Amino acid sequence: MPSPLPDPGQADRGADAAALRRAVAARYAGASRWARGFVAGKLRADPVVAALLARGAARPFGHVLDLGCGRGQLGLALLQAGCATALLGLDRDRAKLAEARAAAADLPAAFAEADFLAPVALPECDTVLLVDVLYLLPEPAQQALLARAAAAARRRVLIRAFDPARGWRSAVGHAAEQLGRLLRGDLGRTAIAPLPVGVLAATLRAAGFARIAVAPCWGRTPLPNVLLDAEREEA
Repeated sequence: MPSPLPDPGQADRGADAAALRRAVAARYAGASRWARGFVAGKLRADPVVAALLARGAARPFGHVLDLGCGRGQLGLALLQAGCATALLGLDRDRAKLAEARAAAADLPAAFAEADFLAPVALPECDTVLLVDVLYLLPEPAQQALLARAAAAARRRVLIRAFDPARGWRSAVGHAAEQLGRLLRGDLGRTAIAPLPVGVLAATLRAAGFARIAVAPCWGRTPLPNVLLDAEREEA
């Protein structure tokens, strides 16, 4: 049987994705060598980047609020790809926020320091991103932040969550987080207690998000990450 012909469209999409990654990574030229490597690695290998770009291409996100934005590379990729019209990134790490601001340059993006444990309303937006944030918080704070995120989002909430019901993957995820804390010297932090994905979905459904989908978002890693995509009915 002859081999199938390559799909030219797939090659073009791959080239476009690579060009986008290079363009976003180039924005961090003034950052430290370590930060430049981190950003490039996340853009290249983190499966959440491709997942959100695909969803944003199909249904643009509008004004995005990125909670726990870090250095901001994910939001900037969405802006440069035309998947978002504006970006507000919130994080507690001042050094990372400074790098994000420098990288944003001429883009419609702003970054600010925020304490996610503080019981304050979040700025209104079209789409909220919560990528690898909830499971790092104490259990009651996870529910509180999710409720505030749902109240802020006019159309959509996307969460990359640690799914505690993925068997061996969940065990590996717990072990990896414990090892990371040991290496960083912060084992005294709150115990890892990620909310079940069903609880996250139920909270969003009660807040008016009628369309909810959950898909694996772990790529080639052994981690239990899933992407929860919730949309309001009128979106």
